[in-house]
Amino acid sequence: MIKIIRAVMVLAVLIGIPASARAQVVRVMSGVDNTGATSYIDVFEYDYVSEKPTFPGGKAKFDEFINKNRRYPKEAYDMGIQGRVTCWFIVNADGTVSNVSLLRSVHEILNEEALRVLRLMPPWNPGKHDGVPVPVRVVRSICFWR
Repeated sequence: MIKIIRAVMVLAVLIGIPASARAQVVRVMSGVDNTGATSYIDVFEYDYVSEKPTFPGGKAKFDEFINKNRRYPKEAYDMGIQGRVTCWFIVNADGTVSNVSLLRSVHEILNEEALRVLRLMPPWNPGKHDGVPVPVRVVRSICFWR
């Protein structure tokens, strides 16, 4: 399936289809293999799948999970550091979450807490494209307000 999508994207470039029409798949570094070569995976953007991935129980349960597990670091609170840390992660075709990364930083102390909380997430209901589970990149923010 991914090979077909990649071929369509190449064809789109060759015949001049606008970039917005082919921006549904991105290549994300997935690690380094045993030979030292960097490996990549192709993932769908959240807005381009026919069925978006969902947290078990929906948005209200996601918010409940974040609020239950997020700890405002005392040092950040005492220093008056606050803001919204924006992260991205991949919901894999099996629902597991991987590649939790920063998209918009606030401060190292809050960034680390946001990443910690998102790495605790249980598996999601995977996203689907044309009925087939696919890996999807999701963007979410964790807020720290005094």
